[in-house]
Amino acid sequence: MHEIIFFDTLREGLWSAVLISTPILCAALVVGLLIGLLQALTSIQEMTLTFVPKLLAMVLVFWISMDFMTQTLVDFFSSSVVSLIGSI
Repeated sequence: MHEIIFFDTLREGLWSAVLISTPILCAALVVGLLIGLLQALTSIQEMTLTFVPKLLAMVLVFWISMDFMTQTLVDFFSSSVVSLIGSI
């Protein structure tokens, strides 16, 4: 296998990972900022207060974007990995 093909496939795989993780990470960021703002406004400094809302938001966004994530992985594997296996 040529190095160019290997690095191109690796680059596509990393980009697919970024695309798949973006919705969940954005949800965690937004909920964390909102909870942090609420904690600053109310002077409640409980560390465990941010965990449950973040977890619920991440699970909800995962459930909603599961079709997008699956389709992104299927596209990556069908366009890159399967064609590499076929050429060996």
